Amino acid sequence: MSVCTETFQGAAADWDRFVASMPCAAGYYSHAWRAILERSFGHETHFLAARTNGIMTGILPLVHMRSLLFGNFLVSLPFVSYGGLLCRDQDSAMALLEAAEELRGKVGARHVELRHTDAVQLDLPAKRHKVAMVLPLVQGEEEMWTGFNAKLRNQIRKAQKAGLEVVWGGRELLDDFYGVFVRNMRDLGTPVYAKSFFANVLAGMPNNTRIISVRLQGRPIAAGLLYWHGDTLEIPWASSIREHNGLCPNNLMYWEAIRHGVSLGLARFDLGRSTLGAGTFKFKEQWGARPEGLQWHYILPPGQSLPDLTNQNPKYSLAITAWQHLPLALTRVLGPGIVRCIP
Repeated sequence: MSVCTETFQGAAADWDRFVASMPCAAGYYSHAWRAILERSFGHETHFLAARTNGIMTGILPLVHMRSLLFGNFLVSLPFVSYGGLLCRDQDSAMALLEAAEELRGKVGARHVELRHTDAVQLDLPAKRHKVAMVLPLVQGEEEMWTGFNAKLRNQIRKAQKAGLEVVWGGRELLDDFYGVFVRNMRDLGTPVYAKSFFANVLAGMPNNTRIISVRLQGRPIAAGLLYWHGDTLEIPWASSIREHNGLCPNNLMYWEAIRHGVSLGLARFDLGRSTLGAGTFKFKEQWGARPEGLQWHYILPPGQSLPDLTNQNPKYSLAITAWQHLPLALTRVLGPGIVRCIP
């Protein structure tokens, strides 16, 4: 069996046909994400493909990120939870890993980060610091509702009785979403993505993205961007304004997202990645979501330690505290230029 690798230059439909043939492929493998990432952040992409006797048998999408502050590295895929190898067999996986190492050396990258689930077994250094929280969806809204405990149901009812309005839409709700998102990210001490990134996601995935906005007296106080692929609904970006937490807008937003997933006939609701035991983990756990292991594998030069570009790294603590005290308008201006290089 002869396996060769290439930098994919073919038609997007050919790439997507392979992705569609792999039942467990996350939606981020679709070729449309290449243009979304390039247009939004200006990073160079390297979409690698393996072929066995001329037939595509594996892919590895990589994004090259470079900055003076955070370094030079390749990621599959940045800004989302999933990426890495998608292969039919081990030979194709090994060939793509060799191609990735060759590319790392060519572009002078410090490391290659591959964002895998526990289903991918590789003899590579890995971090297992995060889990995905996934809720099975049953085909019946009432059955989902009765599966929640009394406290959660009461929190949803509280939001409804407070007169919170739920609005669904697309690009026309981007200002609702982004206004809440910017505020929440500032409060967390995290630089914010440019609004154009979310506009590109909505434009690039018009048939499987929606924005949900929860409003109080016409003003958005919680919002999320939903994305679905295959049998899975995700809410990769969601935020709320802390001062309104007593009204439980997050609970109402997530319940409406669940209803949306049920209406689409989907089987899983991926509430996003969390650290075991953290506040976001407990919030997601109360819905009945269960942890699914994530592992980020690294291709490193000999003797090199695992990178840490997370907000848990002590060397970023002062910067996080300072960011939390910046005016919102300034975070909108400064944030996109910083966060584009944080995977």
